[in-house]
Order: sequence, then structure tokens, then C-alpha cells
Amino acid sequence: MKTKIVLDADVIIHFVKAGQFSLLLDIFPEYEYIMLDVVYDEVTKYRATKVQVDNTLQFFGKRISSVRFAPKGESTMEYAKLLRTLGKGESACLVYCRDNHDVLGSSNLRDIKEYCASNGITYLTTLDFLYYAYIRKKLTKEECDTFIADVVSKDSKLPSVDISRYHCEVIL
Repeated sequence: MKTKIVLDADVIIHFVKAGQFSLLLDIFPEYEYIMLDVVYDEVTKYRATKVQVDNTLQFFGKRISSVRFAPKGESTMEYAKLLRTLGKGESACLVYCRDNHDVLGSSNLRDIKEYCASNGITYLTTLDFLYYAYIRKKLTKEECDTFIADVVSKDSKLPSVDISRYHCEVIL
């Protein structure tokens, strides 16, 4: 079974706010992307986000799929345990990635880092995606700077970094 990238709401929202959601799917063309139904519900609460996400799902359906999160057995208990401290989308993504050995796309390091380390889950943050977009020549340094500025100007948190000096520890 081929490894997939499971997107959490924060990464999706960052790329939508920067007007680059379809680019996200092009950064790693060798992988299929997944959006769990609970994450879809989170990101489509707002009309502007819903339109971009729905259009991308419609036009890039072979690159990204919406998947119903339906944990069974021990995974149901693990999901319930995670819900005590994390949101539905994050909890679902963590359990799904653990169970399927997939890569997590999330920038909520405070919430995911320890769990990922304990469960052998590889994760990519928004900046990691941007770094790969930069080194794969899908965005210039200036476009990366604009991306970060756009996301921050729209009330999302994202570190201001020089992408040409950024160090990504994940090799895909």
C-alpha cells in the first residue's frame, strides 16, 4: 500500500489563505493526499474556504480524496483518549496516520510532536511544504515570503523565516 499525506486543518487553511491550495497538491506529486471527513467539516465552516476546498476536490480528485474516518476497536479508544486534549481533526489525523503508516501534514507542533515521535509518525508542517515547494522550484523565495506574509496578515500563526535558509528534517 502506498504512503499518503493526511492533511490537518491548519495546513489546509494556511494554503487557502495564501491562495495556493491547489499548489499544495503539486508539491509532492508522487503522493496521494487525504482529507478526513472530520477535517473537511472543520475547514468548510467558512464559505470562502469551502469554495476553494470543494473546487480543489472536484478538479484534483485524483490527487486528493476525502476519506471517512471510522476507527474500529482499539483505535476508537485511542481517538477518544486524544479528544480529551486535542480537536476532532487532529485526533482523527493522528490515529489514522498511526494505523495506516501515513505522513501527517500539520503545523500544530505543540499538539502533535510528542505523539508522532512515540508512534513513529512522519509529519510535515506548512513551512516544510513551503521548503519543498521552494527547492522543487514551484515557488521562488519571494513567493514563499509573500505566502508567509499573506497567511500572517489573515490572522494565522506562521513563523517568519527565510525559506532559502530553512532546514527541513523530513526527507520524502
